[in-house]
Amino acid sequence: MSRIVVGPFNRVEGDLEVGLEVVDGQIVEARVTTPLYRGFEQILVGRPVDDALVMAPRICGICSVSQSLAASSAIASFCGVEPARNGVLATAIAHAAENLADHLTHFYLFFMPDFAREAYAGAAWYAPIEARFRAIRGTASATFLPARARLLEIMGLIAGKWPHSLAFRPGGTTRSLDLGDKVRARAILADVRRFLERELFAMPLEAVVAIADLDGLDRVAAGEGDFAAFLRVAAATGLDRIGLGPGRVASLGAYRGGGVDGGLLFAAGVVDTASGARAAFEVDRVREDPAHAWFAGEAGPPGRAVSEPDIERAEAYSWAKAPRYDGEALEVGAIGRQLADGSALAQALVAASGRTTVAARVVARLVEAARLVAAMEGWVAALERGAPYAQAGCQPTDGSGVGLVEAARGGLAHWMTVRGGRITRYQIVAPTTWNFSPRDGAGRPGPLEAALVGLEVGEAGAAAPVIQHVVRSFDPCMVCTAH
Repeated sequence: MSRIVVGPFNRVEGDLEVGLEVVDGQIVEARVTTPLYRGFEQILVGRPVDDALVMAPRICGICSVSQSLAASSAIASFCGVEPARNGVLATAIAHAAENLADHLTHFYLFFMPDFAREAYAGAAWYAPIEARFRAIRGTASATFLPARARLLEIMGLIAGKWPHSLAFRPGGTTRSLDLGDKVRARAILADVRRFLERELFAMPLEAVVAIADLDGLDRVAAGEGDFAAFLRVAAATGLDRIGLGPGRVASLGAYRGGGVDGGLLFAAGVVDTASGARAAFEVDRVREDPAHAWFAGEAGPPGRAVSEPDIERAEAYSWAKAPRYDGEALEVGAIGRQLADGSALAQALVAASGRTTVAARVVARLVEAARLVAAMEGWVAALERGAPYAQAGCQPTDGSGVGLVEAARGGLAHWMTVRGGRITRYQIVAPTTWNFSPRDGAGRPGPLEAALVGLEVGEAGAAAPVIQHVVRSFDPCMVCTAH
């Protein structure tokens, strides 16, 4: 048996290390470490409630809007604020723009460059992939980055800047869009659609959204575009057989007010991937377990926890706690959203093994990108001229609230307790806290820890590209993970 440490990882927001035990070229145990302490949960204690709207977006420079929305939703939950309809739509547009930018960044800059490694140089598919996705030198960056920049222009229209905007409030958004702004937003989305239909999918977005089974993906793989290239590489490298998820996925519900009749665009729920059984997501069933984290305390509801560092804690190896739902690990992310929403394609992707895989996560992320653009076009068209973008908010003085959103990487929740108008407790469970959690008190591994077990690394050990594929399929954002 050999013990190896993989890390620090490049092309990851924050710090990440993975300790592996390898026997006969196969991983038999994994321990995922978040080595950087952030402390936002402690920083917010004692501050006025509205400070959460200023500080929460600064938790992360990638999912800043998601953090802002979780904080504003937590405040709104105290007094049932009903935001203005235009504000709801504007929020959904900005949130989707951020998440879409994240999906594309993950694919083009984080995930696909690993297939341009020299370890794959002998593969029949290598030459075009290396020319397209090689870091810095590949042609993909030159076409992708302008599209990403256009998406972030939407933040300027709605929020004034990105990241760390202050525009998102319990009652809506702080800036109204005039006719010229709507025209600009439509032009931006037209450019993004053009990039997706020409470069990524090489087909209309509506055709992408309509893919319902694996035969449909096979037909796409026979065509052009970066999505087709990924599908061919995924088939050649067996990405549909590795990185198996824990067997349960969840969505907290995405784009409130952006669906039919003002509901959710993507439904909330918990799904058993083997049986397909779906149930409601109930936030009161979430527990945080610090048994293997450098935090004091015992397992319990996040809303009653205090993140007090304890660097002497026995058996601890991470600054991330272990969130569990009914005592079990959950995977979150685009594949969780699509399964909870009843996507036929997502169900087909996990049907063979009853588990999520590397391929399923990436496909779900890209198909979701196609669906988001169409939704954003509809939200821009629905903005009503002359109508308000914000209603009066509230200033909670006592009580507790929770805000739930879906960041690009999955479910994000903020718990807040207020006494005398000041925050007395603030707890955050981010997507990567779920996916990259350490073991809990019962010794059960987190989703990534379990997904790495059984992986064949051969003599390459820590240098095996397959480790990178599994880790990156969860799209880690480590700065959000530990507080």
